[in-house]
Amino acid sequence: MKYIYKSILVIFLAFTATACFNKKKGPNYQYFPDMYESPSYETYGEYEIFPDGQSALSPAENTIPRGWEVYEYANDRNGQKAAAENLKNPLPFTERNVNKGGQLYDVYCAICHGFGGDGNGPLAEREKFMGIPGFDDPNRDMSEGNIFHVMYYGLNNMGSYAHQTTTKERWQIVHYVQTLKDELNGEDKREFEKDTLLNRDNFDVEINPNHKTRMALKNQN
Repeated sequence: MKYIYKSILVIFLAFTATACFNKKKGPNYQYFPDMYESPSYETYGEYEIFPDGQSALSPAENTIPRGWEVYEYANDRNGQKAAAENLKNPLPFTERNVNKGGQLYDVYCAICHGFGGDGNGPLAEREKFMGIPGFDDPNRDMSEGNIFHVMYYGLNNMGSYAHQTTTKERWQIVHYVQTLKDELNGEDKREFEKDTLLNRDNFDVEINPNHKTRMALKNQN
């Protein structure tokens, strides 16, 4: 009896070891192929069930991605002029907003425009980009709307920052850029608005270090 059990066990093991090898031309047999054949559709897979045979479908017409904010000004000179004339910063000029804008400026803008807005950023000092004007250049339109528009679409060698920053963050940067412009022009500092319950949705609750503190930390590193 034991011999019969052992024989059955040997035959079963031999069948299991050789079952995955198909002598015919074609794929081998698979046990539990779920890990190989995903029940979900691959991103760029080809499937007959879809209209164009592709799982990567085009978005429905007249729709936008969730969370995307529509910007109504076109990426041309007329759109830029209209934005400069009509767009106004909706965020209150609070210390928190300005300092947060300064942090974002140091990350995205200072590499070219310089930490003081004079156009002598690290890339300019290394002569990677030349002729970057300072924010005090009288030939530059430093209005709120124009600054926002340029950040949204980019201009000349400057690329767009619409995907790296939110609408709120861009307006915070606008506040900070205009403070740098005033400093370069020797104008009096603009007084901060107080954080109140009426504008609490428009500022960040975290404590953001000001420009001097950030420069001190930068020099330490």
